[in-house]
Amino acid sequence: MWAPAPGTTEEVIYFTIHDDRPAERRTTAGVVPYDWLFMVNPFTGVIEPIGASPDMQSEGPFGLTANSHYLAMTVGCCTSYEVDALDLTKPVTGFKVLAKAPDQATLFTQGAAPGADGRIAVRAFATGAWYWLNPSAGVLQSFPLKLGPDDGPIAISDDGQMVAVSMPDKGAYIQQLNVSTPVATASSSATASPAASPTPQPSSAPRRVNSKLPHVDALAWSPDAKRLAFGVSGQVQIYDASGKDGTPPVSKYLVGAGVTGIDWSGPLAGVSFAQAKPTQGPQPFVDALLASTKLPAAADTPANRPLTRVYMWQFDSSRTSPLSSITEASAAVLQEHPTMAAGVVFHHWAPSTSWAFLGGCYRYRVVIAGSIQPTASTVGLKSNALCSEAKASASPS
Repeated sequence: MWAPAPGTTEEVIYFTIHDDRPAERRTTAGVVPYDWLFMVNPFTGVIEPIGASPDMQSEGPFGLTANSHYLAMTVGCCTSYEVDALDLTKPVTGFKVLAKAPDQATLFTQGAAPGADGRIAVRAFATGAWYWLNPSAGVLQSFPLKLGPDDGPIAISDDGQMVAVSMPDKGAYIQQLNVSTPVATASSSATASPAASPTPQPSSAPRRVNSKLPHVDALAWSPDAKRLAFGVSGQVQIYDASGKDGTPPVSKYLVGAGVTGIDWSGPLAGVSFAQAKPTQGPQPFVDALLASTKLPAAADTPANRPLTRVYMWQFDSSRTSPLSSITEASAAVLQEHPTMAAGVVFHHWAPSTSWAFLGGCYRYRVVIAGSIQPTASTVGLKSNALCSEAKASASPS
C-alpha cells in the first residue's frame, strides 16, 4: 500500500506480515507469533519496522488501506476484531484503536477515501452495512452507495468520483461515487453497534469489469483513473476502465506468483522502475526480536517460569533518558517509572497489549526478575542500539 512516510510527504510502500511458523509451547520450541507493519522505500532499498504486536490467534492483519492522512487495518480473529489506525501526518507515537469488539461495533476495513479527513470505508460484521469511519472524529458516517454484505474490498479513484467494487464472485464493477463529507451524528459513533443502514445516494448504474473472473482479492486505480489493476487468481491483471464486460485484460503480470495485495502509486517524480533496489526483507527484524525477547536460561525452567516477572519501559533513544539505565525493578523505581504490561509466554517474554512495540528510535528497557537475579537489557525493533549512540559515533571527533 502506497502512502506517505509518517510525518513526511515521501511516498513509501507499507505492508504487513504475520509469523506463521509453529508457535512455542510449554515443552516444545517455536516462535511467539507477531503481527508486523513495515514500510519500504523501493528506490533506496531501506526497509523499516513501524510496529509489532503479539498475535496468538489470527493469521495477521487484513484489509490494509491508506490515504494521505491515515493507514488502517483490521486485526483479530473469530469474535474479537479491532480496527487499528496510524496517523501518517506526524511521526509515529502509537496506533489508534478506532473500533474494538465487543464494546464497539465489529468492522472490517475495505478501502480509503482520498482527502484530508482520511475516511476509511468499513463493512459492519453484524449487518453487512457499509459506512465511512472517520478516524479523527471516531464516528461512523453514512456511505453514499448501498453495497452488498459480501462485497469488498473497494478502490476509490484519486479524484473521488469512481469506485471499483469486488464482488463475492464474477469479478468487480465500477460505479460513480460522491465522497463529499457527510455530517456525523451522535448516533453514528463507532463506540456502539450501528443501528441503521446508511442511506444510499443516487448514482449511475454499475458497470461490470470481466464478470468471468472469480472474486478479486485487491483493486487499484491508475492515477488518471483510466485503468484498473486487479489482484486476482494469484496474479496482476490490468484492465481498461472504459472497456466492456468480458474484455480481456490489457496485460498480466506475476502469473502464478500468489498475488493477494496490490496498489498503484501516484506520479513519482525523478525516479523510474530501473532505479528500484532490493531490500533484505523483513525476516531479519522478526528473528532479531525473537532473539532479544528470549528468557534467560535460568528463568526458562518449569519451576521458574511461573515465578518470573517482566518489567518493561518505553523510551525515545534519540535523547537521554533515565529509563535506558534501569537495572532493577525496586519499589522506588516502579513508583517513579510505571511499567508497561508484559509477561512470560513460554520461553520468551512479550508485551501484553497490541502494538506496544514501535519502531524508529523507540527502545524498550526490560528487567527480568522474580525467579532469578534481575537481568536488564535493551530491545528495539529497528535495532537494540540507541539512536543517540549512533549519532555520537557519526559525529566528528
